[in-house]
Amino acid sequence: MAWIKRNLFFAIGSLVSLALLVVAGIYGFNSYRHNSAAFDRLNETYSTLRDLAGQKPSPGNNKVNNVDAAKEQEQQLRAWINQTGKYFQPVPPIPDSGQVTSEAFAAALRRAIDQLQHEADAANVTLPPKYGFSFEAQRSLVKFAPASLELLAAQLGEIKTISEVLFAARVNSFDGVQRVRISDDDTAGPQADYIDDHSVTGELAVMTPYVVTFRCFSGELAAVLAGFASSPHGFIVKAINVQPAGAVPMPGPEGNGNPGYAPPMPGAQPSPALAAGRGGLTTVLKEQLLRVTLEIEIVKPLPKK
Repeated sequence: MAWIKRNLFFAIGSLVSLALLVVAGIYGFNSYRHNSAAFDRLNETYSTLRDLAGQKPSPGNNKVNNVDAAKEQEQQLRAWINQTGKYFQPVPPIPDSGQVTSEAFAAALRRAIDQLQHEADAANVTLPPKYGFSFEAQRSLVKFAPASLELLAAQLGEIKTISEVLFAARVNSFDGVQRVRISDDDTAGPQADYIDDHSVTGELAVMTPYVVTFRCFSGELAAVLAGFASSPHGFIVKAINVQPAGAVPMPGPEGNGNPGYAPPMPGAQPSPALAAGRGGLTTVLKEQLLRVTLEIEIVKPLPKK
């Protein structure tokens, strides 16, 4: 104790120095740990940058900035999507109201079928007897399956639009249109009104399939395809099947495939178009009535988020 008293300032200085050394050691250890973590992050960032630079395409270099190029291409793509939007306008449902009731749909269905029958008659298009345009199951109802009215209204509007394309082309006869089942009421309908398919919802649009069968000559077929191509409603012809109509049964009250012999349609026989003088060669244009089946999809863009 006498030594400490004689060297008090030295002892205090030694203790302070020791405390400072301990603090410096702790600070150095923490700094080393932080530096090590920062170095690991730097190595990870460098590895990520090296992987990106090795990709094809890469983000670019000091001469080429692929990131800016990608942003510019994205803007061009969005501008193209906006321009093509006019070709994918939604088909108005029938009835076109915010909330469809059973009473409103029943009345609209009867009016739409009656209107289509009159339009077919005005265009000289033959329909199956008392045809319901694939709504035979709903035609006599006044109450419909829950949660199906909006979907049925959309289908009615789309089928009316499809039918009117054929009427505008003045096909010889309209054998039928088929749709997907969307209602419990559809289980009671004729098989010929439906296809075993369903709508597909993608990231951008809903694609709804239909199958339509009709009889015509090649000129009317070209007019039908042109009508779908020029429509603003996003029709896509997925497949087409064409065969001579003479040996195919005409649809009866039970729908397509009704057994029996089909009498030839007016104009079904080949007719000579050009003929040379007597004793010369004859040039004949053989125009034959065709039975055409089209598989169609309607592309309906989803609402923008």
